[in-house]
Amino acid sequence: MENRQILFAKTPVGAVKPSDFEFRDAALPAPGGGDVLIRNIYLSCDPYMRSRMDPSSGYGTYFDLGKVLPARVVGQVHESRNPDFKTGDFVWGFLGWELYTLVSGGKGLRIIDPNLGPISHAITVLGMPGRTAEVGIYDLSNPQPGETVYVSAACGAVGQVVGQLAKMKGCRAVGSAGSEAKVAHLIDNLGYDAAFNYKTVPSIAAALDENCPDGIDIYFDNVGGETLAAVLERINDGARIPVCGQISQYDLESRQNPVDQSALLENANATLEKFSIYKHMDAFDAFPPRMSAWMKDGKIVYYEDIVEGLDNAPDAFIKMMAGENLGKRLVRVGDDPTL
Repeated sequence: MENRQILFAKTPVGAVKPSDFEFRDAALPAPGGGDVLIRNIYLSCDPYMRSRMDPSSGYGTYFDLGKVLPARVVGQVHESRNPDFKTGDFVWGFLGWELYTLVSGGKGLRIIDPNLGPISHAITVLGMPGRTAEVGIYDLSNPQPGETVYVSAACGAVGQVVGQLAKMKGCRAVGSAGSEAKVAHLIDNLGYDAAFNYKTVPSIAAALDENCPDGIDIYFDNVGGETLAAVLERINDGARIPVCGQISQYDLESRQNPVDQSALLENANATLEKFSIYKHMDAFDAFPPRMSAWMKDGKIVYYEDIVEGLDNAPDAFIKMMAGENLGKRLVRVGDDPTL
């Protein structure tokens, strides 16, 4: 039995291209003492992966050229030499873009409870994207009833949860996305109060004036760039700005920083805070049951955009970076026996 793998072949210049990846067929790894061999089922495509492909991004840790691309993965234990994991267990962890991953000592694996929801949710709404939304909007922003919350990339893995969490606190949720279909999805399916297509409006500034006439109390930033600059000119006193990502900058050869920080200084009580979910993992285990309960109560809905087949993973990632996904982009590379 062979293990099909996708390697990180070349540092991208500008947008990621198919030539930045390489396919390889390798022998199926054999687990030793304490090891666990995982049959991968769902691979994650995430914007942060673009920053880890480029040492000039300032991200901090980067992918190794010639190695299998690491990513969040849901899989099933195929063979175990570890007493903490038995054959057939569903798990998630930072594994790789491949059909099978050998996990030394079972390090970093977390067992999935299928009773909480579809196993794919372990790396989407019940996983780090969902928890990222909760940390940014609840833990860091403390939304109050009647406040205006604006979310960029609001149809993405994190953004689609942020608006719904804000609505649960009695806020007015405004989102932006990159197509008319996504704008309709935000309002019709995710319950946003208002939304706009940032690609077709005369300007981001004009769209914010129209959709946030009373100013912005919380801006959940997923894109950075000119959107963040426009928001800073429209924040209310005491505004909170959790910075989750800056996808508008990831493909640029020279990253831009058009933000006028003086806008923050003029609003002495405003805060801007860049955060990483990795620093909030100590409270992670209590999150999946909490989010699962919200979903079962109908308070949160979530959409996954699933592409079939490992060989389609590079194209799925490239198109996700171009905004062609509706919801969280995953690649199914193996049979999901729970379906």
